[in-house]
Amino acid sequence: MQKLDSQMRRWSSCLRDDLGIDPAASNHLATTISDEVGQLPEEIKERIKTLSPVPLSDRLDELSAFQSWMDFVHSISFPQPEVVRAQIIVQNYICFVYLKETWFEVLHDYLPKGSTTSQCCAFLLSDPIRSLRNAISQGNWRYKDDFSGIEYWNRKNKSSSFIHWEVGQVELDFWQALARSTAYATLLSLR
Repeated sequence: MQKLDSQMRRWSSCLRDDLGIDPAASNHLATTISDEVGQLPEEIKERIKTLSPVPLSDRLDELSAFQSWMDFVHSISFPQPEVVRAQIIVQNYICFVYLKETWFEVLHDYLPKGSTTSQCCAFLLSDPIRSLRNAISQGNWRYKDDFSGIEYWNRKNKSSSFIHWEVGQVELDFWQALARSTAYATLLSLR
């Protein structure tokens, strides 16, 4: 968990300001999440594990493969634009579509309200991230003209009009890092 804690420490002010996470937890996010999940009663842990038709080991395999892909892309000195675009697509899918319903919703339902893990899940399940997830899954997004972020469209229901959203790259990086860290810390704790 130390490596995840270290990676997320960069975002500790966002964790405190945007999610209301206390300073100690914001500096040791993955460890805090892992400890919270580890302290759940065994019957709750078993219930969480069985709510997904995909075994935890398979989810960890997907996250590991995803991390290998990210490491590969970052190892390329001058990645081609199509490689970077593929990276963005895969990263957004894994962080916001793959993990949302199958993992973050389940965790949010079973962890104590006000816990760090619950706060992270609530943030990842709410707007503007919820709308980004929907836009990704429905193909209603594009790069901003200057490639400084993404603009996307979502609607509350099929009869409403589309709402336009934008997210800059730095904020998107934070959302993605939070999703990955929360997923890894919880999955590894339940393994």
